[in-house]
Formats: sequence, structure tokens, C-alpha cells
Amino acid sequence: MDCVFCAIAAGEAPAHRVYEDGVAVAFLDIRPLFPGHTLVVPRRHVETLTDLADGDVGPYFSRVRRLALAVERGMGADGSFVAENNRVSQSVRHLHVHVVPRRRKDGLRGFFWPRGRYADEAEAAAVAARVREAAA
Repeated sequence: MDCVFCAIAAGEAPAHRVYEDGVAVAFLDIRPLFPGHTLVVPRRHVETLTDLADGDVGPYFSRVRRLALAVERGMGADGSFVAENNRVSQSVRHLHVHVVPRRRKDGLRGFFWPRGRYADEAEAAAVAARVREAAA
């Protein structure tokens, strides 16, 4: 397997690490939105959030939460943007959460993609039913 994040986690590839333990490794993104933009990856190779074992979700997101606070404090930020892509727009096929420091009026406008509306309440109800059924 040729996974750059696995290589970073194993110490075989360079990265500006900011945190690591047996569960996760966090390092600066090489193409940051803002200085301090950090990626948090599980130490073991997992491609997507839906591939992460149930028992690993809590420990992993505990580290994500810790890094969100660390990025905010370390960068003197007003807050943070925490995001993860599953398959689409996932540049590296290894689960990773972006923790981006935010400041008021920093130029980011909410989500990075255009947002819309449902045509009406009936469409919204039908979509909700589809997701609800798939979650059952």
C-alpha cells in the first residue's frame, strides 16, 4: 500500500507533527487554508469515516476535539472549522479530519460549496424519509 499518511504516521515521511499517540497523529497540512491548518489521522490505515470501527470512533474524535482546542489556542483563533470528506474530494485515501483556525472576517464563507434549498416541505420530508430509512 502506498499511503502518504501511513508513512507519516510511521515516521517514514516528513511532516510537521503537532500531536501523536497510539490512536492518532496530527500534523500541519502542506497546503493550509490558514497557518495552523492541521490534519488529524488515525494511526492505523482506514480509508473513510464509515470504515472506522465503532470502538475507534470515540477515541479518534476525542483526539480531533483535543486538536481543535489546541489549534484555536495555539493560533490565537476565534474558533475553528472541523471537516472531513468521505470519498468525494478526499485527496488522500486515509481518513483525515481538517482542523482549520478561524477568525471573524477571515474570508471563508461558511461551507466551501454552493448551498441551496429544498423545493418545498414535501421534498424535504421525502429526503428525510430516505435517510431515516437508510439509518434504521
